[in-house]
Amino acid sequence: MKNYRLVLILAVVFTLQEGCTPDDIKPIDTVEPSALDIALEEALMHASNGIGADYYKLPTSLSDIPQDPNNPLTTAKVELGRMLYHETGLATKPKKEEGRFTYSCASCHHAAAGFQACVPQGISEGGLGFGLRGEARYPNPNYPIAQLDVQPLRSPSVLNIAYQPNVLWNGQFGATHGNVGTENSWDVNSPKEWNHLGYEGTETQAIAGIEVHRLDMTESLFLLSGYRDLYVAAFGDVGDDTLMSNVYTGLAIAAYERTLLATEAPFQNYLNGNKAAMSAKEKEGAIIFFSKGECYNCHNGPALANMEYHALGMNKLDGNGVYLTNFINQTANLGRGGFTLNPEDEYKFKVPQLYNLINSKFYGHGATFHSVEEVIKYKNKAVAENSDVPMEQLAEGFHPLNLTAAEIDALTAFIEYGLYDRNLDRYVPNSIPSGFCFPNNDYRSGVELGCQ
Repeated sequence: MKNYRLVLILAVVFTLQEGCTPDDIKPIDTVEPSALDIALEEALMHASNGIGADYYKLPTSLSDIPQDPNNPLTTAKVELGRMLYHETGLATKPKKEEGRFTYSCASCHHAAAGFQACVPQGISEGGLGFGLRGEARYPNPNYPIAQLDVQPLRSPSVLNIAYQPNVLWNGQFGATHGNVGTENSWDVNSPKEWNHLGYEGTETQAIAGIEVHRLDMTESLFLLSGYRDLYVAAFGDVGDDTLMSNVYTGLAIAAYERTLLATEAPFQNYLNGNKAAMSAKEKEGAIIFFSKGECYNCHNGPALANMEYHALGMNKLDGNGVYLTNFINQTANLGRGGFTLNPEDEYKFKVPQLYNLINSKFYGHGATFHSVEEVIKYKNKAVAENSDVPMEQLAEGFHPLNLTAAEIDALTAFIEYGLYDRNLDRYVPNSIPSGFCFPNNDYRSGVELGCQ
């Protein structure tokens, strides 16, 4: 056997030495497809209404990324946003002085957790610690609960957000698409008021989030850390007062967020011709996803999410043994209905994207599920767990799927590993202009992140 391998290796070497050119090498996409590949291609064709693999490919060039026409993407703008998104120096309006310069946008949406928080609710100001993926973040005991800056629901992932014209679980941010006609809900003196600027959700949320999360670009940071040059490169020299505004800062952050795409996931590699990118079990799971499992009815397109809102009867975030009990019974738990005030929208939540889910152990808007398999089993049984949700509100597609244990296992493998981009660190800067630690800069995080 060893001699056979040696002969084979030598044969390949001599062939290459004799002038083998790239034209002589069989391209990946011409490898004979297996029965699984054929079945998956047929499922993709059906689920995409005849478009096929191209319908699910994430863009790899800046010009192809979905963008707000009022905030066109440029390399300079994305680079500025990449710094600002992680910049703990923006934390200049804390409730307590000890919170100054200790948090950032990335405190609740960081790469290590698939741009989620890895805790039931993200916490920026008033949080301590990080751990490995953000799982060790906890409330600073010096903070009264009312002064903590926390999310009212599980922090949704920012990954693949370019495909969400309306943002958050209830879709309240964004003046376009599904929010046309909801102007009466854009309350003055609330974050939703920023919708009146006319931007899509990613931009609107980034602009509104600066004030909501107690951030601001200060003159000292702007002038002394090199940010001025980054702003000018992104927007032109329109005057320091304008460049330092929440709007320009938010537009840069949004531009960066739109580039956060899981383009290196095995499923994306498979779609681009590498039939060996996924295991046989992952392919089996993908076939189920796009056929019997009916997942594609809601999770479709490049980000595997549409812009619909559905009630699946999942439990609300109600304290659940964590520190955020001050948010019990907030209108956030009413989903889309809490924003539109339309009773028909109550308990309906936006369909989430599905890439890199295993970076965080909390699922559902209420963070009440703890594994992908648990969510699949819940949808397979289709028995609502939240008694507050009226039966007539439940989604039409929420019905028993009759998947076998083996099918659930394969479907779990596809979602957990076929949709897992292992290289999200490519979106994270090595350092930020302020020189501070990030994504958190509190003393506990500094130790755990190796900044102190």
